[in-house]
This record gives sequence, structure tokens and C-alpha cells, in this order.
Amino acid sequence: MHHALFPLALILSLLTLSACDRLAQVGKAPAFTPLETPQHNAIYTRPPPWERHAGEPAQQASLWTGSRKSLFGDRRAGHRGDILTVVIEINDKAEISNSTGRSRDGSESMGIPQMLGLPQRIDRHLPSGASMADAISATGSSSYKGQGSVQRNEKLTLRVAATVVEELPNGVLRIEGSQEVRVNFELRDLVVTGYVRPEDVTRTNEITYDKIAGARIAYGGRGQITDVQQPRYGQQVTDIVLPF
Repeated sequence: MHHALFPLALILSLLTLSACDRLAQVGKAPAFTPLETPQHNAIYTRPPPWERHAGEPAQQASLWTGSRKSLFGDRRAGHRGDILTVVIEINDKAEISNSTGRSRDGSESMGIPQMLGLPQRIDRHLPSGASMADAISATGSSSYKGQGSVQRNEKLTLRVAATVVEELPNGVLRIEGSQEVRVNFELRDLVVTGYVRPEDVTRTNEITYDKIAGARIAYGGRGQITDVQQPRYGQQVTDIVLPF
């Protein structure tokens, strides 16, 4: 009996802790996600490659060097800690429709009208209306009809700055970008991660989302408006537990 009550007590404890955490946020705007993480500090405090391998002062001052600070230098992101702009322009539309129908009818009948007078003798012992003349008779019919359709329309236009957090051995760059904007008591959150090739970064240091491998784009928010749009925790739990 005690083992059966343990899961219920655990669920109630978790719900109580969650409710206390939410009560502590009453009257307060949603907090920003901390940016000063150890990974962040390791990326941005490390000197850039062109400073770690600086050449002679005269060569660095020339306009014709390969340095990124020169007039014709390549300023595209290509190393750990560099920043580039991710352009997200999603305008997808999908429409699928299908219909299926099936119908079948069948009937079977068999009788024994004459067989040395046996059917007539058997008829005397059969219930009223029954006869061996139509001893076996079967009819059947079945029908099926199905129809389904899917319609989807998505449109999203965003721009976010992302940071190169890792350089893979084959030269591919792993990027991560996040952006948070708070208006009154509502916080809009945008997160972008994935892998890009340095060759796909344009001269303006931008890359479109369709050139990001394994792209993960999350666009949402948290705050009072988002909280009202979500079902209560109790309703979500009952939707999972109840079988009907």
C-alpha cells in the first residue's frame, strides 16, 4: 500500500515545488538568461587568431596583407569566437489530401429440394416456415470509406547574431546564437544552433538558415501572456493520466 502511494506523493511534491517557484515570480518580469557562462568567457576572452600570430609591424600596416584588418581582408567568420548573422526566412506551405473507398457485396444460397423424400420428412420436424429447400442461405456486405487532409502554412522572418563555438577537424563550424527581448512582462526568446561551412558565409558575413546543417531554431517566449495561453499543470497531468 505504501509503495502504491509513493508515486502520488512524489508527483504532489513536484507540483508543490513548481507552484512555489511560480508564486515567487508573481509581480516580477521574467529574468534574462545569464550570458556570463564559463564557455562564454573561454570563447570571448581568447585573443583572435590574427592577434595570436601577428607579424612584423610594417607588414600589419600594409593595405595589401592578408590580415582581416586590411582593406581587402576577409572579414567573414571562420574561427572560434567569431560572430556572423543568421538570416531566417521560412515560408513553407504544404497541402496533402487523400481519399479511400471500398465496397463489397456477396450472397450464397443452397437447397435440397428432392433427395428420396428425405427433405419432406425432415420438414415435418423443422420449425414453422423452415424448409430443406432453402437449407443454407447466406448474404453479406461490407463498405469502407476514408478521407484525410493536411494543410500547413508557416512564415517566419528573423535575423540573429550567432557565435562560432567550435571548429571541427574538417573545417565545419558549429554556431550558437541566442537573442532575448523583453517588453513589459513578456520575454521573447530566439535560439539558433547548427553546423555551417565557411564557404557558405557570404561576403557580408551572413548565412541563411537553409545552409545550416542540423539546424535547431526555437522561437518562443515566456511571461504573463505565454503563461495564460498554456493549460494549468493539473489539466496537463489529468490529460496524461486519464484514459478517456
